Amino acid sequence: MIDSGHMKALLVVDMQNDFVPGGALAVPGGDQILPSVNRLQSLFELVVATQDWHPANHGSFAANHPRKRPGDVVDLNGLSQILWPVHCVQGTPGAAFVPGLETSRIAQVFQKGTDPGTDSYSGFFDNAHRKSTGLGDYLKARRITEIFIAGLATDYCVRFTAFDGLALGFKTHVIADACRGVNLLPGDVDKALADMRTAGVFVIENS
Repeated sequence: MIDSGHMKALLVVDMQNDFVPGGALAVPGGDQILPSVNRLQSLFELVVATQDWHPANHGSFAANHPRKRPGDVVDLNGLSQILWPVHCVQGTPGAAFVPGLETSRIAQVFQKGTDPGTDSYSGFFDNAHRKSTGLGDYLKARRITEIFIAGLATDYCVRFTAFDGLALGFKTHVIADACRGVNLLPGDVDKALADMRTAGVFVIENS
């Protein structure tokens, strides 16, 4: 169980319309974690959220590459990039937080994926670690030492956020039952959780 304290923060990752059933890049069961995510917020002094916020010309969109389809892999500025359906375009309904997400306790929203030339799975940095979202500095300025991560998707944005949190020196927890994954390949979620445990992330359950 999670005991609340002043040095802990909850990171709500990408609870957006395009990532839940009916959205452009739906995570199976993505809407099922909403009650957990809302309930968790009351346990923390500080709650922050990340938001995928892509320009329409983003290089991770298959539609922006001739003859390419979602799931294909391309080189994007020196990084291997999986191509996705167009999703979470800035200012569109798909990029908005899901209806019913409790937002009154969210102190700050950190937008990611805003540079068309680099994708950003992590809430802290882009995938090339060239630019920071400011989240790490924000947490450190508030003397946060432990982070708890919930949201979407376990095998992408949650995983990369957790690894960057560790690298920045935060004691990092992923609340597995308050996350859901894409599972592009069968077993991706289990592998992501195993990789996180191996790296030193605490994978816990909320219930």
